[in-house]
Amino acid sequence: MTKQYSELQLDALRELANIGSGTAATALASMLGRTVDVNVPNVHAMSLADAVDAAGPPEQYVTGVILPVEGDIEAIVLMIFSLDGADTLCRLLGVDPATEIGRSALGEIGNILGTSYIGALGMMTGLAFDPCPPETATDMLAAIVASVLVPTAGTSDIALLLDTDLAIEGAECSFSFMFVPTADGTDEVLLRLGLGDVGPA
Repeated sequence: MTKQYSELQLDALRELANIGSGTAATALASMLGRTVDVNVPNVHAMSLADAVDAAGPPEQYVTGVILPVEGDIEAIVLMIFSLDGADTLCRLLGVDPATEIGRSALGEIGNILGTSYIGALGMMTGLAFDPCPPETATDMLAAIVASVLVPTAGTSDIALLLDTDLAIEGAECSFSFMFVPTADGTDEVLLRLGLGDVGPA
């Protein structure tokens, strides 16, 4: 049974997501050498099953960058780029997304975005995070989500899903960012924010 969080708790998680996204955009701008504006039109704190459904059509081919997180709490960060978005980012770096160098570049972009987000979360909560090296895969969305996130379903009850639009100088792309802490991890984040004892909605 999925744990229920109050609207106040969910709002706090969404605000963390927005701040983390801004930090990630700043880091990406430094990597690309271009101005990057970030817009997060949708931030959802939802059950893992609902987050999987909201990520997009299961048969859609995407590139996923997976970043396991260890430390005070364990989590999985999954960034989902459309093929067009992956192509845009690789072209900006002067590499072909279909090559090993292109996949490595996307992995590094995902690593920068993910670690920047996690770093902002750590600064706001006082939690220590240790991101692991990223993995990159191009496949149907359902296959990537199933292989990465479903194994965590038994220990996680909430995911933060960010639909993020990146307005990069001279180009635009979008991606989905999913942060999936363990159930105890979500509670610990809320506790550090002073919201651990807020009753369910």
